[in-house]
Amino acid sequence: MRTRRELTEAVGERYRRSDRNEKRQILDEFVELTGYHRKHAIRVLCREPQPPRAKPGPQRRYDDEVRAALITLWEAADRICGKRLKALIPTLIDSMTRHGHLSLSKGVRQRLAQISAATIDRLLQDVRRKPSAASADALAESAMRFAVQCRSGPSLTGTIRCPLIWRSISLSIAVARRLTAISYTAL
Repeated sequence: MRTRRELTEAVGERYRRSDRNEKRQILDEFVELTGYHRKHAIRVLCREPQPPRAKPGPQRRYDDEVRAALITLWEAADRICGKRLKALIPTLIDSMTRHGHLSLSKGVRQRLAQISAATIDRLLQDVRRKPSAASADALAESAMRFAVQCRSGPSLTGTIRCPLIWRSISLSIAVARRLTAISYTAL
């Protein structure tokens, strides 16, 4: 479809400038190349080229620059949910700018101040799905710390303190190791 459109634009300009005899030759060649009916080809070639139409619907409000700044803020806030990040954004922007970790234009700051929690979650959706090696290592470390805390100290009954939690700990350690293996093989 694109080649027909390009051909129409190139030949159409030449067709509109030509006299009657030249138009006949151009039209014959154009009909043979495109397979259009002769009357349709005349209409197509006489039509002035129109500028491309804009996409339907509202324009994107949060562009890639806002999304990149949001990802930086989200990482700095230890990957918290959108609702909590929304409340932290002004504080994070001020402190990160003050310490030289972030520099934003005025427009980006305003859009980040107006962004909703649902939009934050939507913009971070694909970033959250990717497991990182650091997050898998941190998950395994916190699970081990929790396991040590549960084991330390005698219980009143003399049995294991948190029998139901052991299953979840071992599962989280296995998941963390699996995520680490996946993310290291992806590198």
